[in-house]
Amino acid sequence: TALMLAAQNGHKEVVELLIEEGADVNAKNNNGWTALMLAAQNGHKEAAGLLIEEGADVNAKNNNGWTALMLAAWNGHKEVVELLIENGADVNAKDKDGWTALMIAAQNGHKEVVELLIEEGADVNAKDVYGLTALMLASQNVNKEVVELLIEKGAKVNAQTYTGKTALMYASENGHKEVVKLLLERGADVDAKNKDGWTALGLASQNGHKEIVKLLKSYGAKR
Repeated sequence: TALMLAAQNGHKEVVELLIEEGADVNAKNNNGWTALMLAAQNGHKEAAGLLIEEGADVNAKNNNGWTALMLAAWNGHKEVVELLIENGADVNAKDKDGWTALMIAAQNGHKEVVELLIEEGADVNAKDVYGLTALMLASQNVNKEVVELLIEKGAKVNAQTYTGKTALMYASENGHKEVVKLLLERGADVDAKNKDGWTALGLASQNGHKEIVKLLKSYGAKR
């Protein structure tokens, strides 16, 4: 709709005009997106604020179960995240795969958004349908500062997915030495095994990460 296009591009005056002329603020496109989602994804705080004032549903979900909050978190738009939470956005809403806004922000390395979401009550140990946590996603994507922050805020270092994988395994497998070191310092179980019997050491070896193999061995990893 015209309203969606105006919101997507942050044209506040046009958004205002269209609403005055009777545009439906909660209309959805074929993918289930609303004007508010488009404004949030693109970081247009003023347009988003106006849509909310005019009755836009802050917790509406698109066809994948994503909310405006998740979309703002994906792109690290902290001010929009703040605005949405102030107006009742559910910080622990989940998409179809069980992802929360916190997981999304953690995966993408948006530290300030991660911090804000936790302050506002986001569950730091929430799991998706596979048992993945925000800590695992940050470890997998080499966001060391986010990993540190999540642990400080109570993330379980030794949480496992439903196939038994830990944050340490993800970091070891992907060659993220700094993250591996940090996780070990914070009490990661070096001998944990996944359902196939693999340890972090095995995964690091399989992927040729020599420095990580040395590091894991220095923490007592045997196989």
